[in-house]
Amino acid sequence: MTLGDFGPRICVMGPSNSGKSTLAQAIARSRNLEPIHLDQLRHLPNTDWQLRPDEEFRKLHDTALLGERWIMDGNYSLLLPQRLRRATGIIQLDVPTTTSLFRYLRRSWFERERAGALEGRKDSVKWEMIHHIAMTTHKNRQRYRQMFDRIDLPKITLLSAREIEGFYHSEGLGDYKSIR
Repeated sequence: MTLGDFGPRICVMGPSNSGKSTLAQAIARSRNLEPIHLDQLRHLPNTDWQLRPDEEFRKLHDTALLGERWIMDGNYSLLLPQRLRRATGIIQLDVPTTTSLFRYLRRSWFERERAGALEGRKDSVKWEMIHHIAMTTHKNRQRYRQMFDRIDLPKITLLSAREIEGFYHSEGLGDYKSIR
C-alpha cells in the first residue's frame, strides 16, 4: 500500500510521542495536504498544554473536517467517528513505549521547533505525561488495535522507528533521521 491509496483526507493515529505530527507534516508537504494537528486544536496557544473548553475544541475539530484535502494527526477518540466518516485513509503508529518516552523527554528538553507544537511553545516534563505514556497508553494499545482492525479504509500500521523510517524512504518523504 502506498500513500496514493490513502486519498486526500488521512488520519494519523498512535500513542503520544510516537511521531504522528512529524509524519503528518512530511506527508502534507509531499501530497499538498493541509496539516491539522489535533493537539493544537485541543490546547490553548502560549500555554503549557492548557486545554480549550470541550465545545470550542469540538467546533474547531468539526470545522477542520470540512476541508477537502487534509492530514490530521491525533487520537481524541471521542471525536473519532466524525473523523472516520470524512477520512479516506488511516495510518496507525504503534511504536514501543520506550520510544515514546524517549521522544517525549527529547522534545520537552531539547527541541526548539517541531511539528505539532503549540504556538508560543512552553513544553515542560510532566510526571502526568510520563505516567500516561508508560501506563495508560500501554493499557489502551489492545483497544486501539481492535478498533483499527474494524476500520474499513485503506490503512497501514507502522510498529517501530525502523518501519516508520522505511515508510519515509519508500514514499519519498525526506530523511526521517533529520526530522524525528
